[in-house]
Amino acid sequence: MESNQLNPAFYHAPIMVEEVLSLLQPARGGVFVDGTLGGGGHSEAILNLLPADGRLFGIDRDRDALAAAEGRLAPFKDRFTALYGNFFHMKTLLLQRGVDKVDGILLDLGVSSHQLDEPSRGFSYKFEAPLDMRMDQSAPLTAADVVNGYSEKELVRIFRDYGEERFSPLIARRILEKRAEKPIATTTELADVVAGAIPAKFRHKEQQHPARRVFQAVRIEVNGELQGLREAVDSCIDLLHPGGRLVILTFHSLEDRIVKTAFKTAENPCVCPPRSPQCVCGRTPYGKVLTKHPLTACAAEQQENSRSTCCKLRALEKLPLGIGAERNTYREGRNHGSIL
Repeated sequence: MESNQLNPAFYHAPIMVEEVLSLLQPARGGVFVDGTLGGGGHSEAILNLLPADGRLFGIDRDRDALAAAEGRLAPFKDRFTALYGNFFHMKTLLLQRGVDKVDGILLDLGVSSHQLDEPSRGFSYKFEAPLDMRMDQSAPLTAADVVNGYSEKELVRIFRDYGEERFSPLIARRILEKRAEKPIATTTELADVVAGAIPAKFRHKEQQHPARRVFQAVRIEVNGELQGLREAVDSCIDLLHPGGRLVILTFHSLEDRIVKTAFKTAENPCVCPPRSPQCVCGRTPYGKVLTKHPLTACAAEQQENSRSTCCKLRALEKLPLGIGAERNTYREGRNHGSIL
């Protein structure tokens, strides 16, 4: 594929760059990982601060994104390596390159602008396209398989658990009725079915399209985004050198809850009963949470980039084993985007 400069679909502004860099601190040098490379926006910002002897690995399961990012980051080819794969398998991917510990990891769990804006990928209810939604286009499961093949009970589960959709039973029942007539083949067909299943008095109260939560749920199911996320976050923490940092951007409450719980456990892994007079389990903190509350994009960025409005940033620093943690050395600024 041509350079990203000739492929504007990938050339989008990465979210909360200043906050990411302030917490990740690439200027200190070492080995860093962008576990969700996308178009390479965050990676470019990291590489601009990374010393000449530093190294950045970028991981993505979307081959289009990898090709575009490699074009964008060609000036940094001596310090940057793109890896095809899922960040869930980061340890294995890095070990294949002879790396067993790193100094910083970034995970941006949002869908890339390219995936949303490219109609043929089938992620968006805004464009008519085949129901696909695969981040890795070699993966076997598509959105059409989920919508047309899952049972009513399974559809209710994913709409409820992954989309937090209150009308999950009504929507699932309507989908089964429609697909009995003919398979639901396109994004717009699915969006219309979902909108028609929601009671009118609630449908028109939505500021966004009523199918938004269902599309999110199907996308999460197709790509297995939450299955194993907790284990992946724990694995990232384990990969860090003491003093290394993990920065994660999430875009919905399900992801954020998993990240928050993993960080909380790293900071306080004790499993003794709450009323126990002293800790006897012997588990000591192995992480220090750097964000007392999740950081959010400042008002100016939210106005400029609507996709930043639902983003939450959490960060953690790896502790040497047996060392206690001073909690929360960072706190949100008054505009929710600065770090003090």
